[in-house]
Amino acid sequence: MEEKQNQQQQEMQQNETVQTTSQQKENVEITEETTQQAQQQTESVEGEVVDETQQKIAKLEQQCADYLDKYQRCLAEFDNFRKRTAKEKAGMYDDGIRSSIEKLLPVIDNLERAVAAHKQTDEEDSFYKGVQMTLKQFQEILTSLGVEEIKAVGEVFNPNLHAAVAHEENEEYAENTVMAEMLKGYKYKDKVIRHSMVKVAN
Repeated sequence: MEEKQNQQQQEMQQNETVQTTSQQKENVEITEETTQQAQQQTESVEGEVVDETQQKIAKLEQQCADYLDKYQRCLAEFDNFRKRTAKEKAGMYDDGIRSSIEKLLPVIDNLERAVAAHKQTDEEDSFYKGVQMTLKQFQEILTSLGVEEIKAVGEVFNPNLHAAVAHEENEEYAENTVMAEMLKGYKYKDKVIRHSMVKVAN
């Protein structure tokens, strides 16, 4: 009887051990499944976070590119504006010089006529010397400003520099050559202030 009881107890213990082992296996499998699910969920969450981060980075990069483009355009426009303003300022200065000189030219013409007329009488006259000095002063001012006289006598007639007021048949001069200058012409920086009034040979 005791042996039977011992056998029964042993069988019961074995059964309990088997059950415990199977339960442990089931628990391990459940734990592994839970771990895998948790890992999958973690990977999914991490993937979503990475995607959102990449989207934000791409958006910020696009904004940076837009701002850089706007900055470069603004810088180029400002540089063009600065150059255009400087050019306009220089042009206004040149126009002012030409306009002022043009108004002074009749005075210079009259001084030249006075010197030419008085030269035929007495060159030692103090009045003549004063007019001559005044004319010289005007001419020096014109030179310092960059104003030049337009060459005329002996030059080929150029409608951009000369204004023909008379024509004459003259064998001493080649055709279309300036024979005489009736009124001096002046130019400033390659722009004509006043054309030379000339007589041209036919």
